[in-house]
Amino acid sequence: MQSIDPKDLPIQRLHQLLLGAIGPRPIAFAATINAKGEHNLAPFSFFNVFSANPPILVFSPARSGRTGQSKDTYNNVKEVPEVVINVVNYNMVHQMSLASSPYAPEIDEFVKSGFTALASEKIKPHRVAQAPVQFECKVNQVIELGQEGGAGNLIICEVVQIHIDPTVLNEQGLIDQQKIDLVARMGGDWYCRADVNSMFEIKKPITTCGIGYDALPPDIKASEVLSANDLGQLAGIEALPNETDVNEYKLIELAPLFLELEDDAQALEKALHLQAKELLAQNELEAAWLTLLSFNN
Repeated sequence: MQSIDPKDLPIQRLHQLLLGAIGPRPIAFAATINAKGEHNLAPFSFFNVFSANPPILVFSPARSGRTGQSKDTYNNVKEVPEVVINVVNYNMVHQMSLASSPYAPEIDEFVKSGFTALASEKIKPHRVAQAPVQFECKVNQVIELGQEGGAGNLIICEVVQIHIDPTVLNEQGLIDQQKIDLVARMGGDWYCRADVNSMFEIKKPITTCGIGYDALPPDIKASEVLSANDLGQLAGIEALPNETDVNEYKLIELAPLFLELEDDAQALEKALHLQAKELLAQNELEAAWLTLLSFNN
């Protein structure tokens, strides 16, 4: 493991390492306006949601690492403390990238990148019509983290109006994570597309507690087949299946395997662990446990 003191690195190198390791990062496509009424549109991947009550989004238009100059977005919110944070999906990613070009402050990126500007309901900056979700925000606070190149500026925004394209909603009125087709930034020129091929579900242990890694049976914890990640998944079960359920599963689902390997306990155990690993990959947690526990029953 390489160990680095960030103070020993040039800012550009440090910036590359930080962005290469921390991702995918959501994109705040920020629309602002200055005191002259000039509109600006720019993407920032130093961005996330930090509170629901009140609804707070934070993004950071950092100073240029080359020149140390502040971004037009930062200058604008200091003059007019309002911003529309537009969500970026795959259908608009190339236009969004074009808007990140270093145009002069008086140039309207809505025009340059071909986006349609929509009037907001409660603030002055325009919304991006093509964005699947648009957050109208008041800027509550700007926190400057430094005055040199690469220094961030935290723009703390309170959401005052939300606009959602109904085509990205599911039957419950929530945003469908496949329909919205989000994109995110990674290191270098790389992006990530959150589509069905890259997403998976993990049930959050909000109301229940798993048995924990320390409570796993020793023979399972010592498995040569199951990874630490597999064991973590197994440890998330609230309670182990009872002996009756294990025996029933063994008789119905595993009988052929036990007959085939009845004279080779080591091979049988490995085969059961391999089958359990496949079940875990399919999120079949209980079936994986029934498979593993059948070895000693």
